[in-house]
Amino acid sequence: MSTQSPNTTHNHDAAHSASAGKFTIIAAIVAATLAALIALRGLSAHTENLYALVAARPTWIVGCIPFAVLLLCIAIAPMISTIEHWWERNSSKLLVSCVLGLAALTWLASQVSVEAAATAAKHGLDEYVPFIILLFSLFVIAGGISIGGSFSATPKLNTLILAAGAVLANLLGTTGASMLLIRPLLKANSHRSCRAPIVVFFIFVVSNCGGLLLPIGDPPLFLGYLRGVPFEWTLTMWKPWLFVNTAILLVFYVMDLRAWKQEGFHQHRESLTQDHRITIHGQSNAMLLVLAVISVAVIAPGKPLPLFGVMAPNLLREAVLLALTGFSLMATPMGVRTLQGFSFTPIGEVAAIFSGLFLAMQIPMAVLSTNGGELGINSPLSFFWITGALSSVLDNAPTYVVFLEVANTLTPQHVGVGILPLTGGEFVRHDLLTAISCGAVFMGAMTYIGNGPNLMVRAIAAKEGVNMPSFGGYIVWACCVLLPILAAASYLFIR
Repeated sequence: MSTQSPNTTHNHDAAHSASAGKFTIIAAIVAATLAALIALRGLSAHTENLYALVAARPTWIVGCIPFAVLLLCIAIAPMISTIEHWWERNSSKLLVSCVLGLAALTWLASQVSVEAAATAAKHGLDEYVPFIILLFSLFVIAGGISIGGSFSATPKLNTLILAAGAVLANLLGTTGASMLLIRPLLKANSHRSCRAPIVVFFIFVVSNCGGLLLPIGDPPLFLGYLRGVPFEWTLTMWKPWLFVNTAILLVFYVMDLRAWKQEGFHQHRESLTQDHRITIHGQSNAMLLVLAVISVAVIAPGKPLPLFGVMAPNLLREAVLLALTGFSLMATPMGVRTLQGFSFTPIGEVAAIFSGLFLAMQIPMAVLSTNGGELGINSPLSFFWITGALSSVLDNAPTYVVFLEVANTLTPQHVGVGILPLTGGEFVRHDLLTAISCGAVFMGAMTYIGNGPNLMVRAIAAKEGVNMPSFGGYIVWACCVLLPILAAASYLFIR
């Protein structure tokens, strides 16, 4: 008879899960390195030339098939009984994602040129490496802060936590705020019979819509800052930020209050009568988190470093983030992370899926970048809805960049009323930039792959036993709750 205790079994499972997550991250880095080797022949090519060459091919729609197939896999694979358990493994996601990413590069090599495929690989790598290192760093550092204790998660408190997350998302980034708050929120609601709606609204607010006010809040805005949008400009969008987040929180409070009453007082009695206290462990990670956010804000390749006056070399920001992550892992006892239920599996899932997605999306992005001006996109409303719709499925950061370029071509390149000078010497219309920014940030919440933190929050919730909606089920939630609010916001603020 086995004498293995339940705690031993749990620890073994946790160790296996952490090991699997580490393996996936390492495998994704290896895949990225291979892509870098392929890209060596394309170092001298220009992205603009690549985009024009791809869009000129009459068969470009065939090149978009790997991207479409990958989206379908993410959406329907968990619902196919014969492969659902196979798909749960991050190694399986990594395999499918890389195969489809390489299929897109193969089409480029055969239909355009090997140099074009190499350039696309380099471009995808240039986006993927900073993206995953930023998410990984914030995930690990925020995961070292354990907010514990016993407190009653009433609908009012849940709403206040989401509101606090909307503010913190601008200071810590949507990823940092999500990783800091999701586990305490789940623990506080552990007695609830249906926690999935709480997590869905958490993704709406904390992982997406809250991060509109500062460039460090959400990846699209950070890319805009790197391309010359003034750091403080995003504060001008406080009205749509306040309207959208307040409306979502009001809907959430009403729905959570109704669910709370339906569950009955007997289910909440123990939670309401226990001693209420909050404990915080791993406080040193708070300083590391602040340093990580500052490094993201001030270190930009090709721009002078504050106080030093020298140009920041490539990957300096990523090196600093990885160093801070290393300090966090060394300084924080594993027991503190265990209190949070910390595991590398969620970030491993993001690393696996996006490793091939950044390659496969190069072809549809090329077509949009080249032909976007011919699609009749010339008003703020059209920019808002098209940027938002594509951000839902293409990842909102690169989509933002494409439509920022389209808006730049539609703007007179001189100082004028309603025209924002960029730090690089170019100009863009205020109304178009507002529409693009709001569309990318807000509608990144429409699907699990619209923004990096979405998948991580979903994975953490699923690991904690929450029966999360499927890919399609989540979109239904977003269409019923988020879409009407965004429609009202577009009518009020996108002119």
